[in-house]
Amino acid sequence: MSSMQVDKKVDIDESLYSRQIHVLGKEAMEKMANSNILIVGLNGLGVEITKNVALAGVKSIQLFDRTATTLADLSTQYYLAEKDIGQPRAASCVKKLAELNQYTPVTVVDDSVSLESLLSEVSVVVVADPVALEYPHGEIEGLVALNNLARKSKTYFIWAQTNGLAGQIFNDFGPNFSVVDTNGEQPITGVVATIDSDLEVLAPAGVFHGLETGMVIQMSKVSPPSFNGQFKVTVPGPFSFILKERLDGKPLPTEEFVRGGEWKQIKQPISLDFKSLEQSLSEPDLFTTDFAKFDRPPQLLLAFLALSAFKLKHNGSSPRPWNEEDANEFVQLAENIRSQLPNIAEDINVETIKTFAKQSSGHNISVNTVIGGTCAQEVLKAVSGKFTPIKQFLNFDAFEAIPDDGVTEEDASPTNSRYDPYYAVWGQQLMNKIANLKVFLVGAGAIGCEVLKCWAMMGVGSGANGHITVTDNDNIERSNLNRQFLFRAKDVGHAKSDTASAAVREMNTDYKESDFTTYVEKVGPETESLFDESFWKSLDIVTNALDNVEARTYVDRRCILYVKPLVESGTLGTKGNVQIVVPHMTESYSSSSDPPEKSIPLCTLRSFPSKIDHTIAWGKAQFERLFTDAPNSVNAYLTQPNYVETTLKSSSNQLEVLQQILSYLVTERPLSFAQCIEWAANEFERFYNFDIRQLLYNFPPDAKTKSGNLFWEPPKKCPTPLDLDLTNSNIIEFIIAAANLRAYNYGLKGVTDKEEIIRELANFKSEDWKPVSDLNIKVNDDDPDVENDNGDEITQIAQKLPAPSSLVGFKLHPCIFEKDDDSNFHIAFINAASNLRALNYGIDPVDFYDTKFIAGKIIPAIATTTAVVTGLSTLEAVKVVQQKKLEQYKNGFINLALPFFGFSEPIESPVVKYNGDQKFDKIWDRFTYGNITLGELIDRYEKDYGLSITMISCGSTLLFASFLPAKNKDRMGLTLSNAYETISKKKIPSDQKILILEVCADDKEGEEVDDLPFIVIELE
Repeated sequence: MSSMQVDKKVDIDESLYSRQIHVLGKEAMEKMANSNILIVGLNGLGVEITKNVALAGVKSIQLFDRTATTLADLSTQYYLAEKDIGQPRAASCVKKLAELNQYTPVTVVDDSVSLESLLSEVSVVVVADPVALEYPHGEIEGLVALNNLARKSKTYFIWAQTNGLAGQIFNDFGPNFSVVDTNGEQPITGVVATIDSDLEVLAPAGVFHGLETGMVIQMSKVSPPSFNGQFKVTVPGPFSFILKERLDGKPLPTEEFVRGGEWKQIKQPISLDFKSLEQSLSEPDLFTTDFAKFDRPPQLLLAFLALSAFKLKHNGSSPRPWNEEDANEFVQLAENIRSQLPNIAEDINVETIKTFAKQSSGHNISVNTVIGGTCAQEVLKAVSGKFTPIKQFLNFDAFEAIPDDGVTEEDASPTNSRYDPYYAVWGQQLMNKIANLKVFLVGAGAIGCEVLKCWAMMGVGSGANGHITVTDNDNIERSNLNRQFLFRAKDVGHAKSDTASAAVREMNTDYKESDFTTYVEKVGPETESLFDESFWKSLDIVTNALDNVEARTYVDRRCILYVKPLVESGTLGTKGNVQIVVPHMTESYSSSSDPPEKSIPLCTLRSFPSKIDHTIAWGKAQFERLFTDAPNSVNAYLTQPNYVETTLKSSSNQLEVLQQILSYLVTERPLSFAQCIEWAANEFERFYNFDIRQLLYNFPPDAKTKSGNLFWEPPKKCPTPLDLDLTNSNIIEFIIAAANLRAYNYGLKGVTDKEEIIRELANFKSEDWKPVSDLNIKVNDDDPDVENDNGDEITQIAQKLPAPSSLVGFKLHPCIFEKDDDSNFHIAFINAASNLRALNYGIDPVDFYDTKFIAGKIIPAIATTTAVVTGLSTLEAVKVVQQKKLEQYKNGFINLALPFFGFSEPIESPVVKYNGDQKFDKIWDRFTYGNITLGELIDRYEKDYGLSITMISCGSTLLFASFLPAKNKDRMGLTLSNAYETISKKKIPSDQKILILEVCADDKEGEEVDDLPFIVIELE
C-alpha cells in the first residue's frame, strides 16, 4: 500500500494532542502525520468524516467533489449555507474544514485533475458519496472500478454511505495488512515472586497476572540474568504462568531462580487479508453492530445495493417514503440482487427491505455522526496500524426511531425546506415537535459540541415555543481544539457555552440569538436559585455532556425530582456509552455505579513504591504539601485569631504544621532566588538520599520478617540512595522546578537558566546524614500508630513563632494545581520528583506528558468516539419525543479499537409492592401534598396509602420520629414549613417552592416498607 512509505520524523504538538496521544500513542500519531487522505463526496457524511480525520492530525486532506450544493445538503452538511446552493460542495466548505487543524491542510482537487491520477499519491481514499464519482453506469460499478484502481496503487480504500436511519462502511486494506496493536489496552505488567524448576512463574500472593496462553512477555531484572529476555507463555491458572519458549532462539534457563524480577507483556502484531469490493460482494464478511438484530447485516447490504439499482433506474431518485408501489419494486430489486449474489443472504426479509426503502430518501445527522465517526477511525487505523479494522462490511440502522405508524404522504412531502430530508424519515409532525422542544445541555465540551451540532441540523428548539439552554463553567483551552470542534485558536480563553452556541447558530440560520440561553455556571446545589423549580419544570429533555460522576449524579437527581428524561453519555479513549433515562419507564443514571477507584496504600506511597503510578502520586503529594498546604497554613496563622490554640489544636498533624509554619516564616524563609535554589537542593538530599538511607537503616537489604522471609521481596523494591549529581537532568529539573515554585510562594522572581542554577549549586554543601535510631516506619497501613507525647515540642515551636502582628501585610502565594499550563512548573516538579523516586526504586521513569496524564487525571479522548456516542445519544432523544416503548430504546456501548458495538434494552424502573397488591415505582413515584400540618400529613398518608409513618426527615433535620412521643406532640399542629424552620433553625429561602421529605413507614402488618418514594410539599 502507498501508506507504507518511509515515515519522516514529525514533531507532534503535545499541547494540542495531549488527550489523543494517550489513546493512539506517539508512533501512531507520527504515522498519521505522514499520511495523505483523499475524501470523495462532501455531503453530510463526507464532511463528518473529514472533520474527524482533520482533528486527528493527518498530513493532508484532499477533497474531490464537483457536485453542486442543493437545499437538501443543508440538512446534514453543517459547513454549507444557503449562499452555497448551486456551487460545488467541496470548494464551498473547504475553508471551514481547513480551520479545524493548523497542522492538517485541507485542499480541493483541481478540476483538471482526474480522481484516478491521485490514488498513487494518497494513503487512503474514502468515498462518502458515490454521486461525486460521476460514473455513468451506476454507483456500484464505479465503486468497484475505483477499488480495483486503488488496489493496484496500493492505496487503502473505504466506502461509507448513509441513507435515512441506515449506514454502511466497507474497508479494503489489501493483503497482509499489519495491525500493530489490536485493542489499544496498556500492556499487562507484573512482578515475579518465585520461579520454580519447571519455569512456572508465580505472582505475589493474591495477585492475578491477567496473561493468556500464547502471549509474549519481557522478563527483566531477574537474578540470575538467564531468566531475562522475551518468552512465550502458557497459562495454567490466574496466579502463575510458565515460560515455554524464548523468542531469541536460545535455550530456556536451567539455573535456579535467586530473586527479583519484573515482566511486561509485549504486544504482537497480527496480519489481516482483505478482499476487494468485487470479491466481497460475492463473498461478504459482515460485521454485526447490534446482536439483537443478528439477521439484519445481510439484509441491509442487499438494501444498499438495491438502492443503487433503484437510483440508476430512476435517474437518481430514491423510493418515496409513503409509496407502497416503490417499496414493492425495491423488494424485487433486492431479490434480483440476492439471486445474483446468493452468498449475501439465504432469503429476503421483506419487512426490513421495505422499511429501508421507505426511509432511504432521507438524511439524518445522527446517523451521519455515528457512521462518520466510525469511518474516520477506520481511516486512522489504515494509516497507523493501530487497532483492529472492520472486516469488511459494517451495517447499522436505527429503524426503531422511525414513527411506529410510519409517515403519510402529506407528512413526508417536501416543503422546499432544509428539513425536507428529515420529513422523509420522521414526518413534519414529529419535526415540528422537535423544533418546539425546550432542552438543557449540561456541558459544552467535546460531547456538548457534537450534541449542539446535531441539534442545529435537526432544528431542535428553533420553533416558536422551543429553546436551548447551555451551561458550562469552563473556558476554552488549547488542548480542547483537538476534539471540541466548534472552537478555534482565537476562542481560547472564552466561555465554552457562549462560543459553542454562537458557532451552531451559523450552521443553521433559522435560529435567532434569543433561541439560546447560555450560562457559565455549574449545575449543583450552589446554583439552585439560578436553575430553580420553574426552570426544571419548563424542560422537555436534559442532556448531560459532563466528565465527572458527581455532576452527572446531581443532574440525575434533579431529573428524578422534576420527572424529566435524561440522555447520558460518556467516553474514555476508544470506548463510549449511552444511557437513556425515561421517567416511569427506566432506571436512573444513579441506579448503578462503577466501583470506586482503587486507592494506593499510604505505606506504599511513603516507603514502598513499585510502579510509576505510585511515584507520581507521591510527587503530587509533595507538590501539594510544599507549595499549597504549607503556604495556606502560614496564611491561616497570620490571619486567623488564635489559630494555634483553636483551629490547629484538633489537627492530627499539629506538630508537622507548626514546624512548617516556623520553617516558612523564620528558619528557611528565602530573601533571594539563590536561597530558593539552596532550599531545593536540600529538599533533594532529604527526599532521595537521607530518607532512603534512613529506610535502609530500618530495613537493610538483607532484612528478614518475623516469619523468616526476606523483607524486600516482591512487590517491595529495595531502594538505592541518590547523590546530588549535577549531570543528572532529572536532578537539575527537580531543583529548577522546586526553586521556582518556592520563589512563587514568596513573590520572588524566578530563574530558568540551567547554567546559572548549576553555577549556584557549585558551592552547595549538604548536611551530614545521621540515622535516627528510634524512628518508626509503618510497613502496613493497619499497623498501629506509635503515640508520642509531643506537647513540649509543640509548645517550644509555638513560642518561637513570630507574632502575626509583626508581619502585617505579609502573605504567601499558594500554588493552585493547574495541569494544562506547562510553563508553571507544576507538572515539571511532579515529573522530576516522581522520576527521581523511580530511580531510587529501580522503576522505569516516564516523560513529562505521561506524568501530566496520570497526575492531572486526564481522561483520554478522541473526536471519533465522541462523534459516535453523540450520534447514538441524539437518536435516543428523538425516541423520547415519540414516547417510544421500553424495548425500542437502546443503551449503547462501543469500543472503536476492537471494534465493538453493543446495545441493550434499558433496565426497567423497579417496582416495590406493599400491602398485598399495592405498588409504587421506586424511582419515579412521589407523594405530593400542600403545606399542611405535620399531624395532617401523617393522617392523610395513612388514609391514602395504608402506611403508618414512623419517621420523617427533611435533609438532616428530623421532623418526626415515633420513638420521640414528647417532641412529636409539640409539632403536630405546625405546618411542615414551620416545623422545618423551628427544628432546623434555618429560614426557608423565599424563592424555594418545595420541601422534599423522606419517610419511613410500616405496612398494615407492621412491617417496614423499604425504598418509599419521597414526599413533595408544595409551599405555594
